[in-house]
Amino acid sequence: MTDPVLTFLGATGTVTGSRFLVEHEDSRVLVDCGLYQGLADLRRRNWETMPVDAAGIDAVVVTHAHLDHCGYLPKLVRDGFRGRIICSPETVELATIVLRDSARLQEEDAAYANDVGFSKHRPALPLYDSGDVEKTLPLMAPTEFLTPTQVAPARR
Repeated sequence: MTDPVLTFLGATGTVTGSRFLVEHEDSRVLVDCGLYQGLADLRRRNWETMPVDAAGIDAVVVTHAHLDHCGYLPKLVRDGFRGRIICSPETVELATIVLRDSARLQEEDAAYANDVGFSKHRPALPLYDSGDVEKTLPLMAPTEFLTPTQVAPARR
């Protein structure tokens, strides 16, 4: 049996954009899937291609519903992730509100940028939209605290 490998994919050099990949045997689990927030240099990181294929991630464990810990989930789903998103029932409730609001704000910001013409991009687009959020929510798997849970079975 090999040792697990931890790769920092976000929240490095900053406190936002929390994403940590844990690989063991044949499983890949992302711990948190956060959105970068704050300065423009940080926000631009949301548009960079993740160094791991979203479809190759088996599961995501979300520690809590802050946007910098769950806000990238709809983009991950848009990019091909189809596994379970494991978190507490309360995190599911809060993340549902947070993600829907995030998509709405991104859609409004993109529409405003297109109306006023201040974006470098033509057309300005949201990172993800409400449809991406609605595809994400059914993947959320509420799991009670202190309940042993197999996160991602080995693909042998």
